[in-house]
Amino acid sequence: MTKQRRLSMGPAALVAAAFIGPGTVVTASLAGANYGYALMWALVFSVLATMILQEMSARLGVVTQQGLGENIRAAIQQPGLRKVVVLLIFAAVIIGNSVYQGGNISGARMGLADLVPFDGQYIPVILGALAGFILWQGSYKLVEKVLIALVLLMSVAFLATFILTQPDWFALVAGLLIPSVPTGSILMVVALIGTTVVPYNLFLHASSCAEKWRSADQLNEARQDIYISIPLGGLISLAIVATAASAFFGKALTIEGAADLGQALQPLFGDAATTFMALGLFAAGLSSSLTAPLASAYALSGVLGYANNLKDKKFRAIWGSILTIGILVASLGLKPIEVILFAQVANGLLLPFVAIFLVWVCNQPRLGLHRNSRAQNILGIIVCFIATGLGMRSIAAAFGWL
Repeated sequence: MTKQRRLSMGPAALVAAAFIGPGTVVTASLAGANYGYALMWALVFSVLATMILQEMSARLGVVTQQGLGENIRAAIQQPGLRKVVVLLIFAAVIIGNSVYQGGNISGARMGLADLVPFDGQYIPVILGALAGFILWQGSYKLVEKVLIALVLLMSVAFLATFILTQPDWFALVAGLLIPSVPTGSILMVVALIGTTVVPYNLFLHASSCAEKWRSADQLNEARQDIYISIPLGGLISLAIVATAASAFFGKALTIEGAADLGQALQPLFGDAATTFMALGLFAAGLSSSLTAPLASAYALSGVLGYANNLKDKKFRAIWGSILTIGILVASLGLKPIEVILFAQVANGLLLPFVAIFLVWVCNQPRLGLHRNSRAQNILGIIVCFIATGLGMRSIAAAFGWL
């Protein structure tokens, strides 16, 4: 008699924990406050795109027992081309993920500054130290358990806040089903996509799946994990947009960040809503402080040929550097909103570059029967094409060409 498999969260929860950071809270809050429910469709696209790409990433990790970085390195035989690709990935990870980490810690500082009984200037250091302590233990199982707990805490906190704010259900459904791009919203659309379909998660997911599952026979478990965790993360983002839309859109109120959202909820919906928002922001801050450095270490260790071992000195040096740079960026006194939005737009611009490499290596002979099917290639190419188009349009908008 075979043992019945139970549904459980795993590496995909790390992905959800990575894209639900303070940067997501701030971006989603601004989207809801400034455009109401109109951009909800962008999150639906983001979740679907994330599931398509993360399934490829998970399959790659389980079948090859290597991360995306190692697979890219193995697939490129020409030494010169390999050096160029390694350099591009190195630059993308160091620059992009450092800013991303700084944006997330900045968001945590901004969101929690008025909701905790101590000076908010210490929040980046506290979050960074706590994340560093957990990562230094060198245990994948510990990291996974902590991040699953944080995802569940965020789910309870933000969904409870969403229910308390009594959304306009008709407008919400219309925003989900009818795509629209209000005037001036293109950068916000790219930011919403960039904060959900995070390119570094493709490296994180492949490596963590290789850690957890050792046989291609376990691919169904990896896929079930994706089908549970990624939609849950998307639901959290939708809840934040709807909360901000309920509290701010069409009213004589302005919002500059998540802290404003938390403060505004108290007189409108009571102390419970403010408390739930504070809990959600704390969970988001800690989760992103863990996953961004970890994803960077997996990515760079893979392409540079280092050991993908959480206790390896080079692996620790990479995540330690990203964590330190993130803390410094968050402590420079820059406007958190600008740092966060820049980080999310940068993610949206980097996504096509990393996604194209993922689709390419998922067609390599070493995957055997588990190479991409025609349908998977078509879906992957569509995601890359749309992401590239949005990225180019965001550049045009930023320079005033639109």
